[in-house]
Amino acid sequence: MNRILLVEDDIEIIKNLTVFLQEEGFWVESVTGQTKAMEYIEEKASEIDLVLLDVSLEDGNGFSVCASIKANTDLPVIFLTASGDEYSVVTGLDLGADDYIGKPFRPRELVSRIKSVLRRCGKAQSVLELGDIRIDTAGGNVTKKGTEIFLSALEYRLLLVFANNRGKVLSRTKLLEEIWDVAGEYVNDNTLTVYIKRLREKIETDAQNPAIIKTIRGLGYRAD
Repeated sequence: MNRILLVEDDIEIIKNLTVFLQEEGFWVESVTGQTKAMEYIEEKASEIDLVLLDVSLEDGNGFSVCASIKANTDLPVIFLTASGDEYSVVTGLDLGADDYIGKPFRPRELVSRIKSVLRRCGKAQSVLELGDIRIDTAGGNVTKKGTEIFLSALEYRLLLVFANNRGKVLSRTKLLEEIWDVAGEYVNDNTLTVYIKRLREKIETDAQNPAIIKTIRGLGYRAD
């Protein structure tokens, strides 16, 4: 699980963004100001993988925090900027920021940017496990007890969604949102049922009594 430090002084954004990122499988800690951010990074830089940094902070600004991060750590930084604020974007990039996204932002775009930066910086979690299934996201392969399993693009994406949300109940609507365009084809509710069945046949020891991807009646599915 990748760990994110959110540096933001808007309490409502902190609350909403923290919940969303946690649902996407990230660990999130937040601080509200420049001083607290610098103290946290000085003490716990080794415990985080990426910093989401707002430009405007209650006791300073994100530029000073970014400069300090880049001078003393190898942590990637994504700036959160006011929409159309070209000065902040340019300044942030000049200070070494790895990316930026303007407010108001689309949460899924932010997640995509986070994952992209983590991959570029070599901090993305590269191995995921579900039961006796091992997913090497760097190599794009899946094994069961050491034997490789061959999945279609959509089956692989579906497995990643379950692996990144282990222990959480995922509704069919949520799953459809995650995979609908991964293979460049339309995925409807009936198709989802087919793909879950196919995935179970490949990863479960007994597909009729699944131990990895379980059906939670009336709610959806949960991976254990």
